[in-house]
Amino acid sequence: MKRIIILASGSGTNAENIIKHFKGSNFIFVTQVLSNKKDAKVHERAKNLNVSSLSFNRKDFVETDLILDLLKEKADYIILAGFLWKVPQKIIEAFSNRIINIHPALLPKYGGKGMYGMNVHKAVVDNNEKESGVTIHYVNENYDEGAIIFQAKIEVESSDLAEDVAQKIHELEYKYFPKVIEEVILKNG
Repeated sequence: MKRIIILASGSGTNAENIIKHFKGSNFIFVTQVLSNKKDAKVHERAKNLNVSSLSFNRKDFVETDLILDLLKEKADYIILAGFLWKVPQKIIEAFSNRIINIHPALLPKYGGKGMYGMNVHKAVVDNNEKESGVTIHYVNENYDEGAIIFQAKIEVESSDLAEDVAQKIHELEYKYFPKVIEEVILKNG
């Protein structure tokens, strides 16, 4: 069995989708959800699916080994599902090619610090892009620069608002993220 810990900062719809995908799997299961926000809705979603969740602060994540030790004890893979903090080098080294993130754009476009959620979709619309999509990638020491595992595209219509793009992107996230995670884990062990 391969164990996943999901890191999330917000509402947790992707985390919920991943947990549901692996419920009943004989090979992969979600052991815990961790969040940098005590009041994030992801805690409620995890609880409703009988997955424990925990919140942590920046000191626990960056300055001490508290979170690193927890991850080493309970995870084979770390999945970032709307997690907005940069992952410390010590965690990246301990989980080399075993930290997977999803980004709501076609990297390398619209990546980097501050490029998340509606910020990305507004930039796509403001720049009159004809397409956008999702990128699933490994995490390295730089925001959104890890090796790309998978991309899927959507068309951006000239009439689309950022909210319309966001809805199309969410559909791609829900469709592909759990499947790609599963493929990576089954392939790499």
